[in-house]
Amino acid sequence: MFPISNNNAMAQAYDRSITVFSPEGHLYQVDYASKIIEKGSPAVAVTYKEGIVLVADKKIFSSLVIPSSVEKVFKVDKHVWVACSGLIGDGRRLVDYSRQMAQENKVYYDDPIEIDTLVKKVGNVVQYFTQYGGARPFGVSLIVAGIDSLGKHIYEIEPSGATTAYKAIAIGQNKPKLMAHLEKNYKDNLNFEDALKLAIKTLSLNLEAKQKLDSKNIEVIHINDNNDSVVPFEKYSKLI
Repeated sequence: MFPISNNNAMAQAYDRSITVFSPEGHLYQVDYASKIIEKGSPAVAVTYKEGIVLVADKKIFSSLVIPSSVEKVFKVDKHVWVACSGLIGDGRRLVDYSRQMAQENKVYYDDPIEIDTLVKKVGNVVQYFTQYGGARPFGVSLIVAGIDSLGKHIYEIEPSGATTAYKAIAIGQNKPKLMAHLEKNYKDNLNFEDALKLAIKTLSLNLEAKQKLDSKNIEVIHINDNNDSVVPFEKYSKLI
């Protein structure tokens, strides 16, 4: 038998149930869900003068994988996109719920759903799974990016259900390093080209010294007042 330290024994006593706080104030299952996100490939969103740039790395490790089959960024409505990091299956479930909420809002009010309203609804669902037994937290973090009548919005939804608005945000592997780069280089008056360069440069910081981003595995979404679109490969390949 290996001896169990008091610290380990204490952790094991509280990490088996999602509904029990540890004496230190932790919900260990939520903490563990956050660890999954730290292993996920990153995504970055940056607001600029006229819209939002959303960039994600699919991080495909095999040449046998068809890149278009790997989902990282999802369209919720004509004015809202979501990027995921962590368990993409969990993210897909939340995207389906987001789409349902957007459609219901359109039917009931004949108006696109406001980004803040959508984020709160999804955050409430995520939080629900941290509070009741027989369930596990969602092992995914989301960037929700969109434009509505109130302006441009970027939100992060965490496994705890917490929601936070940002001017620029990175999620996934090496998040502290990526966020530090955004905080140092972000400016309020960026144009589209500068925002795209900043997002791709931030994403590249997750790579090791001799690695390079593969432009075929990058998804770039451009959201502005006129429309939203997937940015063609030719427009950003030279930046990588």
